[in-house]
Amino acid sequence: MSWPMVAIKTVGKVTTGKTPSKKVDDYFGGDIPFVTPAELGDSHYVKPSKQTLTEKGGAKIKLVSKNSVLVCCIGSLGKVAIADRELGTNQQINAVTFDETKVFPKYGYYALKRLKPILESIAPSTTVAIVNKSTFEALDIPLPPLEEQKRIAVILDKADAIRQKRKQAIELADEFLRSVFLDMFGDPVTNPKGWAKKELNCLLRSIDSGKSLKCESRVAKDSEWGILKVSAVTSGKYKNNENKAFLGDARLISKYEVKAGDLLFTRKNTHKLVAAVSYVFETEGKKSLPDLIFRLNIKDENELSSVYLHGLLACSSQRAEIQALAGGAAGSMPNISKANLSKILLPVPDIKSQKKYEEIVYKHRKLIKDLSFAPKYDSLFNALSQKAFSGQL
Repeated sequence: MSWPMVAIKTVGKVTTGKTPSKKVDDYFGGDIPFVTPAELGDSHYVKPSKQTLTEKGGAKIKLVSKNSVLVCCIGSLGKVAIADRELGTNQQINAVTFDETKVFPKYGYYALKRLKPILESIAPSTTVAIVNKSTFEALDIPLPPLEEQKRIAVILDKADAIRQKRKQAIELADEFLRSVFLDMFGDPVTNPKGWAKKELNCLLRSIDSGKSLKCESRVAKDSEWGILKVSAVTSGKYKNNENKAFLGDARLISKYEVKAGDLLFTRKNTHKLVAAVSYVFETEGKKSLPDLIFRLNIKDENELSSVYLHGLLACSSQRAEIQALAGGAAGSMPNISKANLSKILLPVPDIKSQKKYEEIVYKHRKLIKDLSFAPKYDSLFNALSQKAFSGQL
């Protein structure tokens, strides 16, 4: 069995958001949430909005009703959430207010969430990805009977709840590791345990920076080389697939290949994301450093563990101190030079303590892998979703 496919516009009203003039103070600061893509995607419903509108501000745009499904169609394509009350959105968002005699809103949420790869594939190749309203509302979604939609939504809600619990378990495990570091070594900036401090340049053999060359916009295939994007590091966890395919001469970048055991550091980014650090536990190979990412090469692992150094540089207080070193012209992204980075003073505990921490990190790594991959919740959810929307559930 397969469900009939219908265009979004035939089962709901699509409203593109708008931002009231920010020159008028009376439009902002009221009780009406004003939603941007930042409030979409983390849960089924919109997160609390940072901005709000007054009744005057709301009157200047088209507010959307409770249970409308919000879809980002400019920038972060495919981020989705459900409106939990009447609200306004900016121009990056298309809101779908379904005819509830035809579409159950929670089912509509899951149906629209599946459009993300389609939106990404049809967006023109521009600096900012855009799918316009007419293109978006012409896209098709499956339309089972209303009672079947409700059944599908209940099943997917239960499956998604399992995924969310797994995500929460990972977050708790990560928080535990941060607590272990502080318990063992103390805050690295205030250094309450009195560890001897050394300049980073005395602890490193070298700091490598890669090369940024012309790449394809897509991710590299298995047989191709890829140059990492800064987003491979900014989350604090190395993401091998955050790269762009490089089709040029591999000899130009092979010496910058990322390998297991590398410690990577973002030298240039926004104020919030600069000085991010990630440790490469494993990598698929053929991934090269760009010029915006440093590789920190330890001089002597018997004096300084690279895993300990990662925990140290990732510590919020230490990172804030390093971020303060960033320079740059007005309006440009802050940049941390090798010279400035090399001069930072860092606490160096005895190697036995560092190795003990390293052992804990690897046990934590195994736990995270078990939580992330052994049950394969995402794959199971996607398979269940595919069956549901193709009438096989």
